Amino acid sequence: MESQQQSTETNEVILEVLPIKVPQDQVTKKCARNDDPWELLEYKNKTTPWHQLNRSGKIKRVSLYFLKPIAVIFLLYTFICSLSIMGDAFKLLGGKTAGKALSENELLNNPICGLMIGILVTVLVQSSSTSTSVVVTMVAAGLLSVQPAIYIVMGANIGTSVTNTIVSMAQSKQRDEFRRAFGGATVHDMFNWLAVIIFLPLEAITHFLFHISSWIVDSFNVQVNENAEVELLKVLTKPITKKIIQVNKNIITDLAKGNEDAVSESMIKSICDKKEVIVPSVMTSLENVTVAENGTIWDTAVRNVTSMVNVTLVDGAKCHHLFSDTSLSDSTVGAILLLFSLFLLCTCLILLVKILQSMMMGKMAELVRKNINADFPKPFAFLTGYVAIIVGAGMTFLVQSSSVFTSTITPLVGMGLISLDRMYPLTLGANIGTTATGILAALASGSDKFQSALQIALCHLLFNICGILVWYPVPIMRRTPIKLAKHLGNTTAKYRWFAIFYLLMMFFMLPGAVFGLTLAGPMYLAGFGISFLVIITLIIVINILQSKCPTVLPKLLQNWNFLPVWMRSLQPIDNLITKSLSVFKRCCPCRPAINEQRPYAPVERVDTATLTNEQRPYTPVEQVDTAAVTSLNGTMV
Repeated sequence: MESQQQSTETNEVILEVLPIKVPQDQVTKKCARNDDPWELLEYKNKTTPWHQLNRSGKIKRVSLYFLKPIAVIFLLYTFICSLSIMGDAFKLLGGKTAGKALSENELLNNPICGLMIGILVTVLVQSSSTSTSVVVTMVAAGLLSVQPAIYIVMGANIGTSVTNTIVSMAQSKQRDEFRRAFGGATVHDMFNWLAVIIFLPLEAITHFLFHISSWIVDSFNVQVNENAEVELLKVLTKPITKKIIQVNKNIITDLAKGNEDAVSESMIKSICDKKEVIVPSVMTSLENVTVAENGTIWDTAVRNVTSMVNVTLVDGAKCHHLFSDTSLSDSTVGAILLLFSLFLLCTCLILLVKILQSMMMGKMAELVRKNINADFPKPFAFLTGYVAIIVGAGMTFLVQSSSVFTSTITPLVGMGLISLDRMYPLTLGANIGTTATGILAALASGSDKFQSALQIALCHLLFNICGILVWYPVPIMRRTPIKLAKHLGNTTAKYRWFAIFYLLMMFFMLPGAVFGLTLAGPMYLAGFGISFLVIITLIIVINILQSKCPTVLPKLLQNWNFLPVWMRSLQPIDNLITKSLSVFKRCCPCRPAINEQRPYAPVERVDTATLTNEQRPYTPVEQVDTAAVTSLNGTMV
């Protein structure tokens, strides 16, 4: 009896409550991968079959079939308009500063300083097309020689990718979408930086871009075409954007040329289609007149004298937009438009992604994924990427902006419809397509410096082509920018504040710091620059050896555990930011959700002595502390 009671007491075990399995037909979308968040998504169709719908359901579905494409076109059009408004806002906020920076000819002769000025100017005006056109105009006017202008257009290549980096932040709500979108945006940055790292010192030493472009210009008899300006997409967006704001971009060019009078002028247009007309006019003025008779001077008197003179008049119609008669400053109007454009951009992106996700179901999603991401049949599969480069160049030429094109396809990467491997050649093509604007500006320059203007435009094109030849044909080189972009995407998905830090660091703080060191003197720049490069190189080499061959390293360097946590991990900074934002727990995206931290229900104790055999579906397991469970993919750790 005593032994039976003892055995009954020892029958108490711990049961694990397993998560509920969701039926397959209730899953709206399922990731077509095991654990790789970068793989394309497979969208499952959970809509009700047609034969099961009633009359109102069929009418609703047919209506949505027609309304959703119209909504996508409208939102895409509004999204492009918001990008144009945001570019005008940045021109109002920093256009004059950019023009003044381009007028510093002494600083521009320094290759690194010219590169940083190109980055800052392009970020301030939010358009590499605008910055390169200004540089081409300065070269055509004889204010800037070709060689320093090459370094500026290299910087413009880097600065143009700031727009799609900003656009990717609109998908920060969903972790995996943000990961893919930020990686798709920064693969453009990685290529541009890697190309500059190779070709900036090479150009400074050998001037190969200068010599090749000079040979091309001298070999081909290219004529000036003052009507070379082409506007394709802008013809559709201008009717809307011109009603909101019109910016006089000629002031940036005037400041770059050294015209100090342009500082006092407003960049907000008040007179449109301004023309200077020379008109003959009659002018009467008081002058000293000498009265003489028979060669004898009698007197000198002040009398009215009438004469014919040519007068230059400014002719044009008054502009009609929201800020044509405003008394606000350029900076105030720019700040208002920047907030409005960012709100409009984020709204359009969120709605666009939602509608596309509802449309990309079943066969439609499969059709899009196969056509965009599929390779050509063997043995022509290697040509797929090069065709994507051509498509990217053509689309960028049509929209006349690499920022618009890359910003449009960035959300599709976040949705999992375009892979990062396909995004990469499309952005390379965008780099080539955006050079068309500079070439057209050179063809329309119509000055005695026409050949120099065309030469700098060709240098921009040759720089991008050389970058593609280095970083795309060879597989190991092609994977380098993609791996770097994936690393940034993974880091941003884990620490979402890192996206803002990256944006400020790469496009503002780093160029500004290098520019400041350049102003301090070449010795300061060389001292800090060489030390920084040596440290970065050592870190990269040690990281490679730690992953590939750690035995060749001293035991201390086989891992980074000897360093303080804040030097080898972003977690302490993340904890500090999370605590600082603890007031905004409900809206802060930095802290994982409760359900993500504890995907399993708490275990409970069950006295198996009171259960029958039919009530014992589980085998005994050990007790698990669910407070330590932080897995996000449904597995125990």
